[in-house]
Amino acid sequence: MELEGKNAIVTGASLGIGSAIALDLAKNGANVAINYRKHDTEANAICDEIVKMGRRGLAVRADVASFKDAQDMVATVVKEFGRVDILVNNAGVNRDAVIWKMTEEQWDEALAINLKGYFNYIRGVAPLFKEQGSGKIVNVTSINGMRGKFGQSNYTAAKAGIIGLTKTVARELARSNVNCNAVAPGLIETEMMKSAPEDVKQKALAEIVLGRLGLPEEVAWVVSFLCSEKSRHITGEVIKVDGGQYI
Repeated sequence: MELEGKNAIVTGASLGIGSAIALDLAKNGANVAINYRKHDTEANAICDEIVKMGRRGLAVRADVASFKDAQDMVATVVKEFGRVDILVNNAGVNRDAVIWKMTEEQWDEALAINLKGYFNYIRGVAPLFKEQGSGKIVNVTSINGMRGKFGQSNYTAAKAGIIGLTKTVARELARSNVNCNAVAPGLIETEMMKSAPEDVKQKALAEIVLGRLGLPEEVAWVVSFLCSEKSRHITGEVIKVDGGQYI
């Protein structure tokens, strides 16, 4: 398979898009270590699915906003798997409020998890990738980081920052044969979205030219492609997976 023998880390992989990414990487042959913070049962269930596919799975509780936790997780994965070949940064939170009501805590938490968390894990794997002369990094951003979103100044600022981080890391690690790209989903049918008010769903659907919400696996397919050798001449790019919502 395309990723046979590769070892991956996926952050925020116990639910939603992250779990779909972890499972698709395993379907394509990778051993996968998943990061989670709260959902023990779900994280272990994803690991069980990975093992059923004949891959190695590892669930590690870690706060992505903690530099130490990220370094420790990378070290744990190297100890268990031998090396790391792929990093997918996916963990994120929403702390929505209009700018005149947003608290400092809401701002800080969104930036700490949605942006600093990505730095923490990239910093953890970058020396390894440089030493081995290869690696794949995929950062999950959002179309709202490209266009803004009412009530999400903290979230969109972080997601826009991920795009700048992606392009810079692509430049810095290119000579080490490392590809760094981003995927920008639009509205995806996760559990959180299923519980959203109907008027919110309808407003979003009106923006999507394909007329439906995306599925988590449709994001995962693009991520797996970017982690494969089929994407070896693509770096520093942001690929939208949004059914035309951004158009």
